[in-house]
Parts: sequence; C-alpha cells; structure tokens
Amino acid sequence: MLLIPAIDLKDGRCVRLRQGRMEDETIFSEDPVEVAGRWVEAGARRLHMVDLNGAFAGEPVNGGVIRSIAAAFPDLPIQVGGGIRDDRTIGAYLEAGVTYAIIGTMAVKDPDFVARACQSFPNHIIVGLDAKEGMVAIDGWATLTEHRVVDLARRFEQDGVSAIVYTDIGRDGMLTGPNVEATAALGNAIDTPVVASGGITSIDDISALCEVADSGIMGAITGRAIYEGTLDFAEGQRLADDKAAD
Repeated sequence: MLLIPAIDLKDGRCVRLRQGRMEDETIFSEDPVEVAGRWVEAGARRLHMVDLNGAFAGEPVNGGVIRSIAAAFPDLPIQVGGGIRDDRTIGAYLEAGVTYAIIGTMAVKDPDFVARACQSFPNHIIVGLDAKEGMVAIDGWATLTEHRVVDLARRFEQDGVSAIVYTDIGRDGMLTGPNVEATAALGNAIDTPVVASGGITSIDDISALCEVADSGIMGAITGRAIYEGTLDFAEGQRLADDKAAD
C-alpha cells in the first residue's frame, strides 16, 4: 500500500483545511516545491495535489505551482485534482508531466465526461468521490447529493478509471482516524483500486488500513498528520511495505 503525501494548494501556498472549509485553513509552507522535495526525500512514491482555489473556481488556479513540481520531479507519479472540468485541462496537466487527473465534481454532474476522458486519456483518469455517511458531496463539499458512493464507483469502473479516491469528508483534516470500514467496503464492492483519504492520524491508522488492504486499497493519502508530526511519513511507508511483504 502506498502512503501518498497530500499537497493542497491555496493562493500558491501549501495549506490544509478542516472538512474542506476554505476559511478554516492552516498554512504549512510558502514554497510547495520545497515541500514536495521533502516528501520525495522521505521516500514518497506518488504525490497527491489539490488545487483548492480551482475546486471552487471550476478551473485551474494554482496550475503554475503544479507544473513547477512536475518539472522538478519528472520521474515521480503525481495525481492532481481541483478544477478539472474539461479535456483541455486534462491534456495540459498530462503534457506538463502530471500522471493522473482526478475528476471530482464533474464526475457527478456529468458522468459521461468521465467516460469520454477515459477514452481520450486511457490509464490517466482517477475519480474522486467525497462522501458524508455514504452520500457523495460536490462543489468543494458544499453540496450533498443523493448519489451513493458505491453506485457511482461501479459506474466509473465500467468506464475504465485507474482508481477511485474515496474521502470521508467528516474526517478530513480532523485527525480522527480514517473510516476503515467504509473504505474496505467500497474496495470489496469494486475491482478498481481504491485510495483512502481523510482522517489519517498516526502509525496505528496505517496499520489498520494495511489490515484491509487486500480488499482493494492500493494507497492512502495523508496530509495534516505528516505536517503536524503525528505521523512520520517514512515510518508509515516502511510499515506498509513490511506488511505487504509478510
């Protein structure tokens, strides 16, 4: 299981939000490229980046920073979400060196967009499903829909997405532990790899996710925990590797 550091971008800076609230931010760095280098040095094998301004604007806002990080680490797989609403944006990110485009809000508002994107950019599309009590939220988590996570995940699996990033928004940025049960249930319901997100706090959380990794959980995104020091990133990845070797 991959441990994937999150770099959330707002106004060109590396921040973390609590439960997706733009007004409830903690600034961790003015230099996201340096932050990316820190996680690469610690052993990261993939980065998760979110353009928070873009998620609300509906188009990339921090694209320049993302391109700088992709250029600085050309061999590192990078997955990017936030404001990806058309093929042009996906193409520009991939051309800049990004490996995976994460479609969130548009996946729910226009599911056919995912199908078209998978055809145009095979093996480069991930869908992000953000949920509260099993129901999907969109528009930067501002709107709760009537769609069940598992129903949408099954649809996008048919389109050929590379993975599903599943975020429990009630736990994101709160350091309360991931929703292991719900994440494992989603993994068991589909064949597409699932990436866990939201609430990871400590090495114990990594251990708990590793215990259910065979349900289809290929990675876990961590943000606030590695920035505030409640989880040592390198130690967490070593644990995940050791569990996989057992």
